[in-house]
Amino acid sequence: MVPQPDIRDWSGVIALGLIWGGTFMVVSMALEGYGPITVATARTTLGAVMLLALMGLTGRRIPSLTPSLAWSVILIGILSTALPFVLLSWGQQYVPSAFAGLSMAAIPLMVLPLAHFFSDEPLNARRFVGVSLGFTGALVLIGPGLAQLGSGAEPLAQLACIGAAFCYSVASILTRRCPPIDPVVLAALTLVVGAVILLPIMLTTEGVPAPQGLRPTLALIVLGLVPTAFATLLRVSIIRSAGSVFMTLVNYQVPVWSMIFGAWILSEALPLRFYIALALILTGMAISQWFSLRRMLLGY
Repeated sequence: MVPQPDIRDWSGVIALGLIWGGTFMVVSMALEGYGPITVATARTTLGAVMLLALMGLTGRRIPSLTPSLAWSVILIGILSTALPFVLLSWGQQYVPSAFAGLSMAAIPLMVLPLAHFFSDEPLNARRFVGVSLGFTGALVLIGPGLAQLGSGAEPLAQLACIGAAFCYSVASILTRRCPPIDPVVLAALTLVVGAVILLPIMLTTEGVPAPQGLRPTLALIVLGLVPTAFATLLRVSIIRSAGSVFMTLVNYQVPVWSMIFGAWILSEALPLRFYIALALILTGMAISQWFSLRRMLLGY
């Protein structure tokens, strides 16, 4: 039977949209005082510490790491934390936070063709139309940058944000194929992998971070505690209560909130193509996930 979301589930999914949609704004604030590697490292390390502490408090234990599980944890850790966090932090030095948030909207659309080849979810005609619309939106978003490759950092930064979305998409497929493991334990271990990779890189390239003012420092702490650690727990709670299909509503919120926060808090100028890209991507997502959305909202 399809789980029926209650008011707590709806509140939780809206909160997740706000948290993850606001993450890009917080990253921009942290970059006002810290380098991109430091921002990425702080996020993974603080998140790992918090989730490891939670594991201890709730009695969760690290399972026996078979070769298959160990490789899954390592690859998911690289592709869901270390690499995309660095790409986003570096890219957001040169592009608006709203652009980064819009880029993440392409994740569900990237997952569909990957799932066609690497899982048991075929890409049918309806999904193909949805993916095509979504990628048209992505091209509208980064089109001007592609035409200017080699003429500054901004086009490369746009590609870095899209590259981060692709990393998350591949990590999603790997997570589906991962051997059975508690989701909180998996989240903690993947963040540990990211921290182990990024800490020596940070110390080599940017050194030990020194306090750089109240706003960037608070932003750095918030990144590790809220969108990384707390949001993971909220996500697990919602999936257990209302199901994974209900969680797809978060994907529709993130780009909208990222644009709102970018324009409202950071006073970012949002060109017309951002709104066109948003409309195309959200329409593509709705078409590709139509039956899941109908089942969630109407119960059949």
